[in-house]
Amino acid sequence: MQWLASISVKRPVFAMVMILTIVVVGFVGYGSLNVDRFPAVDFPVISVITVLPGAAPAEVETELSDKIEGAINTLGGIEELRSVSTEGVSQVYVTFTLDRDVDTVAQEVRDRVNGIMLDLPEGTKSPVIGKLDPDAAPVLFVALKSSRPVREITELAEHEVRQSLENISGVGQVSVVGGRKRQVQILIDPLRMRAAGLSPIDIQRAVVSQNVSAPGGAIETGPERLTFRVRGRLDSVKAVGDVIVRSVNDHPVMVRDVATVVDGEEEAETAAMVDGEQAVVLSIRRQSGANSVEVVDALRERMAEIAPSMPSGTTLSVIRDNTESTRTSVAAVKEHLILGAFLASIVVLIFLGNVRSTIIAALAIPTSIIGTFLVMWLFGFTLNIITLLALALAVGIVIDDAIVVLENIFRFIEEKRIRPMPAAIHATKEIGLAVLATTLSLLAVFLPVAFMNSIPGRFLRSFGLTMGAAIAISLFVSFSLTPMMASRWLRLDTRPPEERTKGALERLVDIFYRPVERVYMKILGFSMDHRWLVVVACVGTLVSIGVLGKMVPAGFLPKNDEAQFEVSVLTPEGTSLVATQIAAERIARELREWPEVSATMVTIGDNSTKTRNLASIFVRLVPPDRRKLT
Repeated sequence: MQWLASISVKRPVFAMVMILTIVVVGFVGYGSLNVDRFPAVDFPVISVITVLPGAAPAEVETELSDKIEGAINTLGGIEELRSVSTEGVSQVYVTFTLDRDVDTVAQEVRDRVNGIMLDLPEGTKSPVIGKLDPDAAPVLFVALKSSRPVREITELAEHEVRQSLENISGVGQVSVVGGRKRQVQILIDPLRMRAAGLSPIDIQRAVVSQNVSAPGGAIETGPERLTFRVRGRLDSVKAVGDVIVRSVNDHPVMVRDVATVVDGEEEAETAAMVDGEQAVVLSIRRQSGANSVEVVDALRERMAEIAPSMPSGTTLSVIRDNTESTRTSVAAVKEHLILGAFLASIVVLIFLGNVRSTIIAALAIPTSIIGTFLVMWLFGFTLNIITLLALALAVGIVIDDAIVVLENIFRFIEEKRIRPMPAAIHATKEIGLAVLATTLSLLAVFLPVAFMNSIPGRFLRSFGLTMGAAIAISLFVSFSLTPMMASRWLRLDTRPPEERTKGALERLVDIFYRPVERVYMKILGFSMDHRWLVVVACVGTLVSIGVLGKMVPAGFLPKNDEAQFEVSVLTPEGTSLVATQIAAERIARELREWPEVSATMVTIGDNSTKTRNLASIFVRLVPPDRRKLT
């Protein structure tokens, strides 16, 4: 790498162009990075959801789950195969080994399931096969509360709020929870039906056959061709009652003669309550790979636009924002990143005692960090707590090479009395191999983390590659930017030694540094005189790692107070939606009595299978700094 230092010193414009290229492209990469809490990881888990309406759990298990499991079990690389059978729904989950490609195994599962479709009971809906996508979790929950009937609120949520929010770029799906759509119901009278000699099937057939819209062909009228359509849709509740079921003795028997037609609501499949009040909740999911923070910001802006047009007495509010923890975590790491860079520069200034030298060394930090954004963009990484943690740790490492190179250049100028340009070349050449070896040793420590074969390894892949990129770029900077700037900024003091005096900053640094140097020299002298003691202490420290390491609590992520948590309530199989709602609301009411709880939200059926006996209670706490410790 000495040749790079020589070229950079002799061709400063070329060196500046290289560094500026890294910085500019790094800024472009930074603007293209998405913000998320965790890295995007593909889990080798495939789900098969099959629906058989009206089937009991035991029937679902024998007729659906067992057959699907038998077909899938022939695939290779399966680590776990499990199923959950509930009323009318079969859920089969297949976990494969990490060496299997997710898209490939998904297609293999799809082929196996398609092969047994003829063996499944009549009425079974087509299975839904998909990958376990961590991005599928909702990013925002919006509550629509009003004193109006739930059907009107549902219509408002479906046709105005939902359609408006779905048009935002990055929004993948908006699900309505707790709503009840309009449904025209025919309440039959058994006595009148028996008197007319009819059955419910007769009424069903009559309504279906007379509520159609079919193409009527086309006719040419000279220069024009007209297309006709037979419009037979029933356009009102009264029209449903006027449907003729059968003619008896030339007297038509209509639906209203044997039944009562009601303009009602469909049976509730989901439920939602906010702070004990009935509400309609919109669960919003982003598109896979979209920037969750930008999507939520756009959703909030759109909500602010449509809120004034809401009917009187109707409120539209955000109940749960899953990007709050992301924003807090990312902002905290960014703050530590900037603070770490500033403190590293202060430390360099204290020990070097030279402002120009400090600036030269400190420039390695932003240059290396900004250049790393380009690598993150090329690898498809996001700005999350893992990659930002890597950057925060790299702040103290990327400046090391620049300090070593700069200090040796400074020594050549001050002690050997060599002019800055040749001093920069020769000093860099003298320690070039040592700096390269140091950097490669750091790469050997962090890069293997990116190739761990485990789920944590997939999370830490971005950590290892980000650290490796920052360290590699810092090596390039230390052999190009640092010697080039040192050759231009540092000056050789040609005055005799007796005429040279230290500046105020150097004298101030000596006040701090000299005591530290004296203590260090004493420790160094003691260590050289008692080498056996140093060796024993090192061996003892190495051995104690295994013992002390087992005593330290283990966990993938540190404990963090997010001021919110979630309670899952699973009632016995076969429990109705109302019973599940009552049980969940009792728990939520108990939680709201705690002074630390600020809000609760109960949702039931907020999943693809609309499970009636599974409730989720979201609990929001007051901020940690406002809680009263007991």
